[in-house]
Amino acid sequence: MPAEVGTRTSIPSGAPSEALVRRTRLPNDRRTPAAARALVRSVLEETGLVGLLNEALLLTTELSTNAVVHANTELEIEVSADPGGLTVTVTDFAAGPVEQLTIGPKNESAEIGEVAERGRGLLLVDHFASRWGTVHEGDGKGVWFRLDQREGAGVPVRLPSAAETPSLGALTGLLRSGTDRHSDEGLADLAADLLSRLARLTGAAGGVVRLDRGDGIGRQLLARYGRAPRDNADTIRVALAVQRPYAGELELDAAPEGYALALATMVAERFALHLENDRLRRADIRRQTWITFLAEASELLAQSLDVNLTMALIPQLVVPRLGQWCAVHTTDAWGRLQLAAATHADESALAQLHVTLAEPGPESLLARLEEASRLGTQVMFNSPLEGYAVPLVARGARLGTLAVGRHPKHRHDGDEVAVLEDVARRAALAIDNARIHDERRTVARTLQASLLPPALPRVEGIGFAAEYVPTGSEVGGDFYDVVPSGKDQWLVVVGDVSGKGVQAATVTGLVRDVIRILVDDGKALSEILWRVNRTLVQRGGGRYCTLAMASVTRQPTGALTVCLHLAGHDRAVLVRADGKTSFVGDGGTALGLLETITSPDVTITLNSGDSLIFYTDGVTERRRGRELFGSARLREASAPLAGYPADVMAARLRSTTINFSVEEPRDDIAILVLRNDA
Repeated sequence: MPAEVGTRTSIPSGAPSEALVRRTRLPNDRRTPAAARALVRSVLEETGLVGLLNEALLLTTELSTNAVVHANTELEIEVSADPGGLTVTVTDFAAGPVEQLTIGPKNESAEIGEVAERGRGLLLVDHFASRWGTVHEGDGKGVWFRLDQREGAGVPVRLPSAAETPSLGALTGLLRSGTDRHSDEGLADLAADLLSRLARLTGAAGGVVRLDRGDGIGRQLLARYGRAPRDNADTIRVALAVQRPYAGELELDAAPEGYALALATMVAERFALHLENDRLRRADIRRQTWITFLAEASELLAQSLDVNLTMALIPQLVVPRLGQWCAVHTTDAWGRLQLAAATHADESALAQLHVTLAEPGPESLLARLEEASRLGTQVMFNSPLEGYAVPLVARGARLGTLAVGRHPKHRHDGDEVAVLEDVARRAALAIDNARIHDERRTVARTLQASLLPPALPRVEGIGFAAEYVPTGSEVGGDFYDVVPSGKDQWLVVVGDVSGKGVQAATVTGLVRDVIRILVDDGKALSEILWRVNRTLVQRGGGRYCTLAMASVTRQPTGALTVCLHLAGHDRAVLVRADGKTSFVGDGGTALGLLETITSPDVTITLNSGDSLIFYTDGVTERRRGRELFGSARLREASAPLAGYPADVMAARLRSTTINFSVEEPRDDIAILVLRNDA
């Protein structure tokens, strides 16, 4: 049968006098469709038209959603129920015509899934409604639909009178209302549904639920039904029984008479249970978030072994999550606090923060920080900057303080203070670890420097230059030396003792000293190698050493004669003056492994401009992922350096090796260049 579609100024006339009519105005809000559904549901339950529930809720949702999304105004919904069916009118207050839709016969097809999104609401109305039409009033326009009661669909309708007390069904619906959506929207929808049910049962014109979650924002409007309670009216106010930091109230625009107060109290208690679940859920999420934060902070702090970088990182971790500003102070040798790092959420306030932190006096912030450091306990400080100071203690030593200022609209709660103390413990341990690492690095650098010559000989016509790159905080086994061995004679040594640490440094010093003593005694290279090997076998502690040793003699013509011995060491790179390169030297036995060794010698003549490059395996084994720098790349990098002084060649090769990879070197790098500058 064709749908009766047209334009009218009110709902269809002829409705029975016993019709139940409910009308309300709802705000332009995402929760409005839920409130509209709640109103329609309540009318259907009160009138017994439950057989129309599904179609009525579907069409109400479509029309109210269209009004909110497209009209973007408040909407007015009128629900009229009588024994013959239900009429719902949804009116918005936007300018312009109702969305056009070609009017035709009633859509009897069950398939509407391919209908375009725009206009689907009216097609749904056309599909399900018995009749529908449009409404045009002075300040608004809208759509109404009529759902007729189907024969045999339910029991006769009973319309409650105004004097009746709430029915058992209405109270049951009030108690059973709930939501499975664990979100702010689900909680707000539940509050709106409870308010609408409560208002209908008590005859209230409207009501609100206000909630303060203790997050510094204050009490906020969570849900509203109908008109907001008037300030000068007699209203019902019921506090929500929730635990701190939550606090809230339900306010109903109705006089506290009869059963209204009891129903409001029951609804408040019902909603408080959901709020308590929300509080516990949020607390659990918050604790999980703090655990994740602490794990990430520990990981970041553990990655830095630089003292200054570690102290600069700590305030960045704290702000803004735990406070508006943060300052790290460390104690000097006399126990006085020194500002190490500070940051502020507002960069423009950072300069003033530094001034405040430096102010002296018994009531100053610095005095409170010194108190926290001296007592080793948490201290709270007030104006001009409010917050907490926590001592930095690691391995029983007091390292300083961690001060955190609170946000202007939020005070630190118990969980945040506990997290702050945990951050302070982890930060103190990171600072202490960085200091220990720095001390070990300093010791290693000092010990390493003692194993290398303070300076290489300066000889007219001959260039000696070396570059050394240590790694890590342990002493490496790489070394080099140039020892005068007579008139116009020098001994060049580049070696690598296996392993790292103090024992490797001991063996390195032993090899270097033995070589120097034997050179002073005028021993030949073959004998020097033999005696060093015997010394390592007897006293090396199982460590071995590779060695490149060359005697350099200057001839009257200016040429340099080089006699090269390799004891398990990489071959040297010969760079001629014209840029031609080659590897020179024959491999021999590493020292300290066997009782007897072989070390064939090779003689090279260096003419003017020729160079000889010695290096350790830290150069060729420099890694970039799985790729090695390699000896071939070293040879290629050496060719363009022909004609440069020895110090430039060594520096360029060092730079090329380091820049090969962004990774830190895994092994010490030693490069020594011998050049004929005649």
